[in-house]
Amino acid sequence: MCVDFIFNLPAAYPTTFMKLFICSAFLLFVITASAQDNYEIQVYGAETQAKGSTMFELHSNYTFNGEKNIKDGVLPTNHALHETLEITTGITDNFEIGVYLFTNYTPGHGYSIVGSHIRPRIMAPDKWKLPFGASLSMEAGYQKADYSSETWNIEVRPIIDKQWTKLYLSFNPTFGISLKSKYDNSTPVFEPNIKADYAFFKNDAFGIEYYGSMGAINGFDAIKNQQHALFFTYDLLNNPKWEFNAGAGIGLTPNTDAFIFKIILGRKVMWNKQRS
Repeated sequence: MCVDFIFNLPAAYPTTFMKLFICSAFLLFVITASAQDNYEIQVYGAETQAKGSTMFELHSNYTFNGEKNIKDGVLPTNHALHETLEITTGITDNFEIGVYLFTNYTPGHGYSIVGSHIRPRIMAPDKWKLPFGASLSMEAGYQKADYSSETWNIEVRPIIDKQWTKLYLSFNPTFGISLKSKYDNSTPVFEPNIKADYAFFKNDAFGIEYYGSMGAINGFDAIKNQQHALFFTYDLLNNPKWEFNAGAGIGLTPNTDAFIFKIILGRKVMWNKQRS
């Protein structure tokens, strides 16, 4: 963030797409995850990146008031600065691939490259004529043990959204998947995300984003051990080249960082000049 600033298969193959969608969704019930990290604080929309374009995003957030002690070998989050580079390219009209590079600066512990993830995502084609947007994201990768209790994990994120004239809603019933961690636990963790915003002006929307981590799906944690955060946000609208989202977040439980400020700044590059 810039602390001083204080401050996202071809429609011609519906059968193949459906098989991939169902197989991916099935993974929700056979594989786990940890609480959501603060490297990418975002509720996804259903639309994939346009074919022939790439979005370069910088996700930045600063924890003004967070965990102050080392817990389970993981460094504290208090006054931590997270900077994540995300690059997402549209491969087809319904399929994109994103890659992430996570970095962290914590006072007293210095700067570190924490890890990286890859994220393919498929979207329901227009020919299905759904009354809402729908897509499925699968994210997998590595992060250092000093920064996460899980060094290898997968995230399975179904996405449903709807745009009315000025009101936008998105629901991401996310499941985390732990492949290698400090704990012997292979039960999926439920991490729902919700976004609601309203375009009060032509190019400006204000709203709220909710992020949660409730625990394993076969038995949620006690409320005090769950993570629940609410962000009050601003979004830039109707700009074909630039993306901007900013928000101030407050933790709602003792196990959640108390105050975080986040910014997402993105720039779209079109490789196919014939498309907007």
